[in-house]
Amino acid sequence: MKRLYVIVFLVIAATAALGLAIAEHSGYVLIAYKTFRYESSLWATLALVAVLWLLFWGIKALVELVTTSSGVVNPWSRRNRSRRVQVAIEHGQLDLAEGRWASAQRHLARAAEAERQPLLYYLGAARAANEQGHYEESDNLLERALERQPQAELAIALSHAQLQTDRGDTEGALATLQAMHERHPHNVQTLRQLQRLHQQRGDWPALIRLLPELRKDKVLPAAELAELERRAWGKNLSLAAHQEADGTVGLQTLNRAWQQLNSAQRQEPQLVLAYAEQLRQLGAQVEAEEVLRTALKRSFDSHLARLYGLVRGGDPARQLQFAEGLLKDQPADPSLLLTLGRLCLQSSLWGKARDYLESSLRAQRNPEACAELARLLAQMGDTERSNQLFQEGLGLLDERLLAAPLPVPAHA
Repeated sequence: MKRLYVIVFLVIAATAALGLAIAEHSGYVLIAYKTFRYESSLWATLALVAVLWLLFWGIKALVELVTTSSGVVNPWSRRNRSRRVQVAIEHGQLDLAEGRWASAQRHLARAAEAERQPLLYYLGAARAANEQGHYEESDNLLERALERQPQAELAIALSHAQLQTDRGDTEGALATLQAMHERHPHNVQTLRQLQRLHQQRGDWPALIRLLPELRKDKVLPAAELAELERRAWGKNLSLAAHQEADGTVGLQTLNRAWQQLNSAQRQEPQLVLAYAEQLRQLGAQVEAEEVLRTALKRSFDSHLARLYGLVRGGDPARQLQFAEGLLKDQPADPSLLLTLGRLCLQSSLWGKARDYLESSLRAQRNPEACAELARLLAQMGDTERSNQLFQEGLGLLDERLLAAPLPVPAHA
C-alpha cells in the first residue's frame, strides 16, 4: 500500500514539474517549407506528435486485428478459409461413404478447388457424379484433376476405367486400361483391372494372353492364379467348341485350342473335363471316351468318372470293363457307381445296373442316381418305388423347393 502512495506522489510531482516547466518556458517551433509554414510552442508540438504516434499505432493494431485469423472479426481470413475447406472435406468424405452422392460431389469439388493436393477429392467427386449418372460431369472432374496434378495420370486413368466399367462402358474402360498398360506395362493395379475386365466381358482368349504377365509380375497369389488359369482355359475350350470356321462347327477349333495347352495343363482334371464335355456335345463320343479313359488311368477323379458314364465309346463292353476295374481302388465312390449303373443300362444288364445304382444312393443321395434308378424301376414294374425316387430326386435338385410354401387348396 505504501508503494502505491509513493508512485501516486511521484506522478503528481512529475506532472507539477512539467506544468511549471511549460508555464515558465513554452518554447518555440517553426517549420517552413515553400508556402507551408507551421509555428507553435514546443510543448504543443510534442503533444501533437504524441497524438499522431498514438493514432498511427491504434490504426496499425486495428488492421492487425482485422487481418488476424481469429475467425470472429474476419470470416474471410486465411484461417477461416482453411477451416471451411476442412469442413467440406469431412462432410464430403462422410457423404461419399454413406451414398449421399449430390452432397458428396458438391463438398469434395469445393475442397478440390481449394487444396494444393486435390487428387483424392477430385476422384471422390467424380465417383459421386458417376453414381448419379452425370457421366460428363464425372469426366470433367477427372480432366480437372489431370490439369492440377498431371503426375497422377495413372491413378486418374485407373479411376476413370473403374467408373467406365461401373456405368457399363466396358469398351471405353478397355481402351483406357490398354493405353495405361502400354505406358506402364508392369503396373500391378493396371494388370489386375485388365484381368477383371476380361473376365467380366467373357473375353477368355484375351485373358489367356494376359496370364504370363499376371504370373511374371505376381499380380495374384499362386493358388488364385492357378485357379484362374484353369478356368480361363476351360472357358476357352467351351468357346472354341461353339465357333464356326469355314462353315463347320468347331471340332477342329476345339482341338486346336486343346493343343495350345502345355502337357501339364492337359493333365489337369478340370481342363480334361471341359475338353471331354465339349467333345461329347459336338458328337465326338469315341474321342471323349478315349480322353476320359486316359485321364482316369493316370489319376482318378470323381467328376471325370461321372462324365465317363455319359459318353458312348466304340466298345461298350470294354468301357464297362475298364470302369469296373476302377472299383478296386474306389469301391464306394458314388460317381463311379452311378457311371457303372449307366454303363450297365447301355448294355441291358438290368440287374447289375440296379445294384450299382442302389449302391450309389447308399453312398450319397444324388438326384441323377435317383432319376436313373426310378426310370429302371418303372420299366421293371416297381411303380411305387419309382415314383418315390422321382420325388426324392426332384427335392434334391433344389432343396429350396421343399421349404417353399404351397398353395392352399380352394374349398367349394
